[in-house]
Amino acid sequence: MAQHIVKTTSGRIIEDPPIARFLFSDTRFAAVWTVIRVLIGYSWLTAGWAKLNEAAWMNGGSALQGYWSSAVAIPATGHPAITFDWYRSFLQGMLSSGSYVWFAKLIAFGEFFVGVGLIVGGFVGVAAFFAALMNWNYIMAGSTSTNPLLLIGAVVLILAWKTAGYYGLDFFLLPRLGTPWSRRKAAQTVEEPVPARAVGD
Repeated sequence: MAQHIVKTTSGRIIEDPPIARFLFSDTRFAAVWTVIRVLIGYSWLTAGWAKLNEAAWMNGGSALQGYWSSAVAIPATGHPAITFDWYRSFLQGMLSSGSYVWFAKLIAFGEFFVGVGLIVGGFVGVAAFFAALMNWNYIMAGSTSTNPLLLIGAVVLILAWKTAGYYGLDFFLLPRLGTPWSRRKAAQTVEEPVPARAVGD
């Protein structure tokens, strides 16, 4: 089966399947990503704003200290909150060094600015990456709640970084960086057969 090969001055690129191009590269789908990123952004914005206005997060980090202490605890019966020992050791090290004092502020500001970035559509791919990173850490620490769903949403926004902010600041920001809606290099599209590979090749 032939696939589209794009020949450019810098090399050859195998194009994505049509469905992937429509979902992640076609501005006609941008409205859907706008709704998703605003909803996810609102979740982060409200969570971060609550922490920024809570002394337990901003003055001494006692809230994060309690959260980490609960996460690393190993109960006498049942399963511990953290599955992986290496992650428990990491959090224990953060606790022992008193890092919760400054890390609590980092989390509060991080959640708030990720929310702002997603809502206004500025550097959506970067904001979604940090959102996914925080969700992953919360899940690793034993917090499920909405984190798995938000993680999935962040991952798809990373995949759709080119168009997720089309109705937002990225419409103006990304072209200034030369991507993805301007300064396109001239390319010639040809069809060439790509030999099928056996599993494991």
